[in-house]
Amino acid sequence: MAIPAKLQNDLKQFQRLQQDLGSIGQQRLQLDLKLRETNHTLEELKTLAEEATLYRPIGSLLVKAKSRQEVIDLLTEEKETLEVRLKAVERQENALKERYTTMQRELSEALQAAGVVTGGASAAES
Repeated sequence: MAIPAKLQNDLKQFQRLQQDLGSIGQQRLQLDLKLRETNHTLEELKTLAEEATLYRPIGSLLVKAKSRQEVIDLLTEEKETLEVRLKAVERQENALKERYTTMQRELSEALQAAGVVTGGASAAES
Protein backbone atom coordinates (compact mmCIF):
# COMPACT_ATOMS: atom_id res chain seq x y z
CA MET A 1 0.00 0.00 0.00
CA ALA A 2 1.36 3.43 -0.97
CA ILE A 3 1.76 6.11 1.66
CA PRO A 4 0.06 9.41 0.73
CA ALA A 5 2.41 12.24 -0.30
CA LYS A 6 1.48 14.43 2.70
CA LEU A 7 2.23 11.59 5.07
CA GLN A 8 5.57 10.92 3.34
CA ASN A 9 6.43 14.61 3.78
CA ASP A 10 5.41 14.46 7.45
CA LEU A 11 7.62 11.40 7.94
CA LYS A 12 10.59 13.26 6.41
CA GLN A 13 9.94 16.21 8.74
CA PHE A 14 9.79 13.76 11.65
CA GLN A 15 13.16 12.28 10.66
CA ARG A 16 14.67 15.78 10.45
CA LEU A 17 13.25 16.50 13.89
CA GLN A 18 14.91 13.33 15.21
CA GLN A 19 18.24 14.52 13.77
CA ASP A 20 17.79 18.00 15.24
CA LEU A 21 17.00 16.47 18.62
CA GLY A 22 20.17 14.36 18.48
CA SER A 23 22.23 17.38 17.47
CA ILE A 24 20.88 19.62 20.21
CA GLY A 25 21.45 16.81 22.72
CA GLN A 26 25.10 16.67 21.68
CA GLN A 27 25.40 20.46 22.06
CA ARG A 28 23.90 20.25 25.54
CA LEU A 29 26.33 17.49 26.55
CA GLN A 30 29.32 19.47 25.26
CA LEU A 31 28.24 22.62 27.09
CA ASP A 32 27.59 20.66 30.27
CA LEU A 33 31.03 19.06 30.06
CA LYS A 34 32.72 22.43 29.49
CA LEU A 35 30.79 23.94 32.43
CA ARG A 36 31.83 21.08 34.75
CA GLU A 37 35.43 21.50 33.62
CA THR A 38 35.29 25.24 34.30
CA ASN A 39 33.77 24.69 37.76
CA HIS A 40 36.43 22.10 38.56
CA THR A 41 39.18 24.49 37.44
CA LEU A 42 37.77 27.26 39.64
CA GLU A 43 37.73 24.87 42.61
CA GLU A 44 41.32 23.82 41.95
CA LEU A 45 42.42 27.47 41.80
CA LYS A 46 41.27 27.87 45.41
CA THR A 47 43.80 25.27 46.51
CA LEU A 48 46.79 26.95 44.83
CA ALA A 49 49.13 29.28 46.62
CA GLU A 50 48.61 32.96 45.87
CA GLU A 51 52.12 33.21 44.41
CA ALA A 52 51.66 30.20 42.08
CA THR A 53 52.48 30.93 38.44
CA LEU A 54 49.37 30.72 36.29
CA TYR A 55 48.79 31.02 32.57
CA ARG A 56 45.70 32.06 30.70
CA PRO A 57 44.75 31.33 27.10
CA ILE A 58 44.83 34.00 24.43
CA GLY A 59 43.76 32.29 21.25
CA SER A 60 46.01 29.25 20.91
CA LEU A 61 48.74 30.76 23.12
CA LEU A 62 49.20 30.51 26.85
CA VAL A 63 50.32 33.77 28.44
CA LYS A 64 51.49 34.25 32.00
CA ALA A 65 48.63 35.75 34.01
CA LYS A 66 49.20 38.92 36.03
CA SER A 67 47.49 37.43 39.05
CA ARG A 68 45.40 34.53 40.25
CA GLN A 69 42.42 36.88 40.43
CA GLU A 70 42.75 37.62 36.70
CA VAL A 71 42.37 33.90 35.93
CA ILE A 72 39.49 33.56 38.39
CA ASP A 73 37.71 36.53 36.78
CA LEU A 74 38.15 35.07 33.28
CA LEU A 75 36.91 31.64 34.34
CA THR A 76 33.97 33.12 36.25
CA GLU A 77 32.94 35.07 33.16
CA GLU A 78 33.27 31.94 31.03
CA LYS A 79 31.20 29.99 33.57
CA GLU A 80 28.39 32.56 33.44
CA THR A 81 28.41 32.53 29.64
CA LEU A 82 28.27 28.73 29.59
CA GLU A 83 25.38 28.70 32.07
CA VAL A 84 23.36 31.08 29.88
CA ARG A 85 24.11 29.09 26.73
CA LEU A 86 23.29 25.80 28.47
CA LYS A 87 19.92 27.12 29.65
CA ALA A 88 19.09 28.29 26.12
CA VAL A 89 20.04 24.91 24.63
CA GLU A 90 18.01 23.09 27.30
CA ARG A 91 14.94 25.21 26.49
CA GLN A 92 15.42 24.48 22.80
CA GLU A 93 15.84 20.76 23.51
CA ASN A 94 12.67 20.68 25.63
CA ALA A 95 10.70 22.41 22.87
CA LEU A 96 12.00 19.90 20.33
CA LYS A 97 11.11 16.99 22.65
CA GLU A 98 7.56 18.31 22.99
CA ARG A 99 7.26 18.71 19.24
CA TYR A 100 8.73 15.22 18.74
CA THR A 101 6.23 13.58 21.10
CA THR A 102 3.31 15.39 19.48
CA MET A 103 4.45 14.59 15.97
CA GLN A 104 5.10 10.95 16.86
CA ARG A 105 1.55 10.58 18.16
CA GLU A 106 0.03 12.37 15.15
CA LEU A 107 2.04 10.29 12.68
CA SER A 108 1.12 7.07 14.41
CA GLU A 109 -2.56 8.00 14.22
CA ALA A 110 -2.27 9.10 10.58
CA LEU A 111 -0.49 5.90 9.56
CA GLN A 112 -3.10 3.79 11.31
CA ALA A 113 -5.89 5.80 9.66
CA ALA A 114 -4.24 5.30 6.25
CA GLY A 115 -4.13 1.57 6.91
CA VAL A 116 -0.36 1.49 6.70
CA VAL A 117 0.15 0.21 10.23
CA THR A 118 -1.28 -3.03 11.47
CA GLY A 119 -1.08 -4.19 15.07
CA GLY A 120 0.34 -2.23 17.99
CA ALA A 121 3.63 -0.97 16.53
CA SER A 122 3.86 2.03 14.27
CA ALA A 123 6.47 2.93 11.67
CA ALA A 124 7.04 6.22 13.49
CA GLU A 125 8.14 4.39 16.63
CA SER A 126 10.79 2.27 14.94
